[in-house]
Amino acid sequence: MAEPRYQRRKEQRPQEITDAAYEVFAEKGYASARVDEVARRAGVSKGLLYVYFRTKEELFKAVIRSVVIRRVDALLLAVEETDLSSEEFMRGPLLEFMRRVPGSPVAIVIRLLIAEGQRHPDLVDYYWDNVVSKGLGAISRFVGRGVERGEFRDTAVTELPQLVLAPVMLSVVWRILFAKRELDTDKLIETQIDMILAYIKA
Repeated sequence: MAEPRYQRRKEQRPQEITDAAYEVFAEKGYASARVDEVARRAGVSKGLLYVYFRTKEELFKAVIRSVVIRRVDALLLAVEETDLSSEEFMRGPLLEFMRRVPGSPVAIVIRLLIAEGQRHPDLVDYYWDNVVSKGLGAISRFVGRGVERGEFRDTAVTELPQLVLAPVMLSVVWRILFAKRELDTDKLIETQIDMILAYIKA
């Protein structure tokens, strides 16, 4: 038997508010975004919005969780559960994830943090703790596992997993600063993976 509609609606409200917040932040920026505009787009009162999210900062963190963390967590789970060889995983799921980032909502969140993070260091710290550090740690463990299996040799990549993610960040920044100057970000990212593998393969 289906649940009454109002019960389903109540459960969906936090995500609907988060989706509306993402739209407003993307259009207005963090500083200029207004909570009442988020409430209006979500179809709720401002008071009800505050029941779920007490501050604008909490709202932005919810956007990070919805837009970025769930995608990163899915990739990290795949890293732990994959039956692929290390090279196959890097050329497959990891490469596909990296290629999607520059044109995805994740890039919008990164743009907002680049533009306004200096004025809101708590948001940058939250992103570091829940996204960047987790991703870098997973890459280090993944490369280290490849070394243990004899697939990779021990190189600086284990200590500098930023080398793997560097083309993604460059692609995002390029699109922000040089939108009219074409860059094949898919090719850039794929070439970096090729270069990394050529360097670390046993």
